[in-house]
Amino acid sequence: MVKKLSETAGEGGESGLVSTIRDSATKIWLAGLGAFSKGQEEGGKLFEALVKEGEAVQNRASKSAQEAITDARFKATGTWDKLDQVFVERVQRALHSLDVPTKHDIDALSKRVHDLTKVADKLSAHLEETQPAPKPTAKKSTRA
Repeated sequence: MVKKLSETAGEGGESGLVSTIRDSATKIWLAGLGAFSKGQEEGGKLFEALVKEGEAVQNRASKSAQEAITDARFKATGTWDKLDQVFVERVQRALHSLDVPTKHDIDALSKRVHDLTKVADKLSAHLEETQPAPKPTAKKSTRA
């Protein structure tokens, strides 16, 4: 490497080598300062662009997560509804096999009793109107 530097320095010898190194170091320093300056100028713009991109990514991820949650809730609700229906059907079959009357059976029977009570009340009222009032009977004395 020293050989290469001496060839680069040329005829100037040691002082030419020092001068070449100093020039290279100065150029490297200036290139670093230029890069730093460019980074400062463009860094703010780049930072803002990265923030906007990050917000967009976060919004897409949030939307995807919400859709997944909604989908999972929908599936869970559907599953519970199916399970509920299966349970109701099994209970109904079990009660039917035991000859337990259903609500519909009891409601129909209640309506029939209500209708028959109305008819019986009408008949009783009609009979009271058509029959004469019973005569009072004399009490027999049981004295001895």
